[in-house]
Amino acid sequence: MYTCANCPGSACRNGRKDNLPINCPSKEEDLENSVLELYSDAEDYKLAYNSALVEAEGYCKKTRLEEIIDFAHKCNFHKIGLAFCVGLNHEAKKLNAILQHNGFEVVSVACKNGCFPKEELKIKDEEKVRPGSFEAMCNPIGQAALLNKEKTELNIILGLCVGHDSLFMKHSQAPVTVFAVKDRVLGHNPLAAIYLSDGYYKNKLYKD
Repeated sequence: MYTCANCPGSACRNGRKDNLPINCPSKEEDLENSVLELYSDAEDYKLAYNSALVEAEGYCKKTRLEEIIDFAHKCNFHKIGLAFCVGLNHEAKKLNAILQHNGFEVVSVACKNGCFPKEELKIKDEEKVRPGSFEAMCNPIGQAALLNKEKTELNIILGLCVGHDSLFMKHSQAPVTVFAVKDRVLGHNPLAAIYLSDGYYKNKLYKD
């Protein structure tokens, strides 16, 4: 079992193969070498190469949004898909405008596409966010299918719920990147829970 999250030295980061932990994935030489060969695939190479360029050029200097724009330009992507949560409609409108201003054709699809009631998922009325009212189910598979139909070259996720984002990534034919994730409690900054895990959120995250 691999336990990189608990590694004391991150020797792989420094190329110190003589100092790798006993269960380090870098010791899986046959597997790792077969993986390395996959980067020779034209599409995978393009994504990996341009990701490395964007990392170096924007490191601690550019925002996530700037890096997405740079990455898309370097990959020569022109048609961008935007899969967003209707709860972030204002943010989606601004992001759409910025991407268009930077030369991209943007196809945006909201999470409630299809107008299907949650009852289609066998959700009971008392299990809804607002019982007693119509609630459209989120349809991330539909978002992916519609963007696939439009033949987008890169899809951006903006604020899809946990699980819905998983379904979207599973069904998207184009590469997917995440601009922002949903966390209504922490202002869409989920890492705050980690930074506060020894203090304010300790009792919630480390329940007895």
